[in-house]
Parts: sequence; structure tokens; C-alpha cells
Amino acid sequence: MPIHTCRDDCAADKHVQPMRAHRHFTVDLHAHLLTPAVEPLVADCPQKKGEPALMLRTQGAASVAHNVRTMLPVAFRKMTSLDERLRDMDAMGVDVQALSPSPSQYYYWAEHDLAREIVRVQNEHVAATCAAHPERFVGLGTVALQYPELSDEQLTDAVKTLGLRGVEISTAVNGVDLADAKFEKFWAKADELGCVVFIHPLGTSLGERVNQFYLANIIGQPLETTVALSNLIFGGVLDRHPGVKIVAAHGGGYLPAYIGRSDHGYNVRPEAGGIRKKPSEYLKQIYFDSLVYAPGQLRMLIAQVGASQIVVGTDYAFDMGDYDVHEMIESLADVSPEESAMILGGNARRILGMEPNQCPLEYKTSFE
Repeated sequence: MPIHTCRDDCAADKHVQPMRAHRHFTVDLHAHLLTPAVEPLVADCPQKKGEPALMLRTQGAASVAHNVRTMLPVAFRKMTSLDERLRDMDAMGVDVQALSPSPSQYYYWAEHDLAREIVRVQNEHVAATCAAHPERFVGLGTVALQYPELSDEQLTDAVKTLGLRGVEISTAVNGVDLADAKFEKFWAKADELGCVVFIHPLGTSLGERVNQFYLANIIGQPLETTVALSNLIFGGVLDRHPGVKIVAAHGGGYLPAYIGRSDHGYNVRPEAGGIRKKPSEYLKQIYFDSLVYAPGQLRMLIAQVGASQIVVGTDYAFDMGDYDVHEMIESLADVSPEESAMILGGNARRILGMEPNQCPLEYKTSFE
């Protein structure tokens, strides 16, 4: 049973592992949940009706055809079937998933009342799914960031009322970067609540330049994360709100691999020097998922940010996900068992505030 769709020459069992054939408690902090009840709410909106044409223009005909025919039916099924999700988690050796909404359901274009309802339905769905299997799931909700006052209320409700561990947001909101002053109250509230903010892009601002070869996703999405994190750093958000628990999807994009250029700019450019320390030091305030595909790339990420800042991310249930997390981490001979335990589950357990009963007895020593 492959976890995701592959090319025809991809071995069917490549993405499957025996149940718990690993030594450390494992938390997947990048796993999506679709909320079908949202779709009737937006079905008649012009922006929703315009999605097919937008996808065709920004992704290209070949990518749209493959997504519609092959990838999306599998992903949507897995994001809505709890039984299949639990089987896949066992096959991957994942003990707990931190469920976050499918980015396709951000709908930041929604007007105020509709945005309130979209977020309510999604967050309650995530919370109900977690309540059904509290030993296997924790939840991240969403907020209507296009309405800052509303998002402040929704963030509080998600954490305080529904018991979610934070929220997922995109890398920009209707073209406005996350470091913009309009989002200051959101970051202050996230800092106050001590909750996770999972930053995950939807599409790319590169437009039609990358509408071939699935480059809109392959290149575009990591670039959006790079830009978002850079704005948060240079914009002083991490100075003003040092307690915010930001988790960056896709290994933080390209930022960790080329942070030296940011440091150089900070040193020589006055307009880039308005922050309290050099950019590379802020990487210690950010958490990065492990979704970098190659062991060597993960080794470089660990060397740059430290094992304490990395969490597992599979991108379940999309085909750009990578589900062999144990194999990749265990292939790094220079990563100690203690560091492996941190990356696989210890870091996520800490920042998500997971209870001891969500760590099975056989893994208890991982957290002592």
C-alpha cells in the first residue's frame, strides 16, 4: 500500500514501514485534514468558481490534469477517511499527527461573515477529530488573517475553547506579508498564548513563470516560505515577540541553506540592519520541519539550526510529501540517538504541549 501516488517506476512498497519498527516516539507536525463541510459555504463565490482557470494559468495544463486525475482524488480521500489515515500512520511509524487544515481551504478572500463561518467549521472539525482519537491526534486550527480583529478572537477561541495547540497560516495574506503592521496583534496574541504558528504556503507569487513541470510547487512554495521568514526576521517580528513558536514547512524553504547572504546583507546594508542580531541567530527561534527529502540536506539543516529546532513533517497526504522519516534520520550516522528522539517526537511534544498520556510507555525514556 503506497502512501501517495507515484510515477509508474516507483516501487509500491517504498513508502511503507512496519508498524512501530522504530525506537522513538514520533509526531508528524505537517499533516493535513480536509473539512468537506466548508465547500458548500464557498461553492457559489466567484473566487471559488474561478479556481480552475487560476490553476490552469499558474500551474499549467499538464499539472492540473495530473492533479485532477490522480493526485487530488487520493489526497482528498486520505484527508477525509480516519480509518485510512490511522492505517497510514501505523505504516509510516507515526504515533501522533498534528492535524492542520488543507491549505486549499484558507479562503482568505472570503468576506467577514463568511470568513468567520469558514474558520468556525474548520476548527470545530479539527477539534472533533482529535477528540475522537486523543491518543493519535492533536490539532492546529486556522484564522481569518484578512480580518486582524477577527483573527485575534479566533486564535483565542481555537486555543482556549477548542483546545487546539495553535494555527496554520499561509506565507502571505492577499499579497500582504506576515510582517505587516496589520498582523501585529496576531503575533502578540500568539506570543501571549504560547501556541504554535505553522507557516505553510499556498501557491506562489511567481505566477506564470513557473507554470510548467510543477515548478509552482517544487520551487515556488519553498520560495514563499523563504520570503515569509525573511520578512519576519528583518521586519523585527521575532524581536518584538520572541516567544512565538513558529514552525516553517518544507524545511524553511531556502533560507537555512543560504542564511550567510542574509547575514552579509545585515552587515553591509543599513536598511537591513534594524534588527537586534544577525539573521542567522533568529533561526534558533524558529522550528523547521524535516521535509527536505535528502539525508544530506537534513544533515545541513541540523548543522545550521540545531537538532532542537527540527520536527518531523511528512506533508500527508500529498504526493510532494516524504513518508520515510525514520529511514532518513537513521541514515545520518552523526546524529545521536538523543538527537533522533528530539527530532522524531521530543521537540514537537514540547512545543505542542502534549500530555504524558500521549506518549506510550515504551517511549517514556525519550522524554526523561
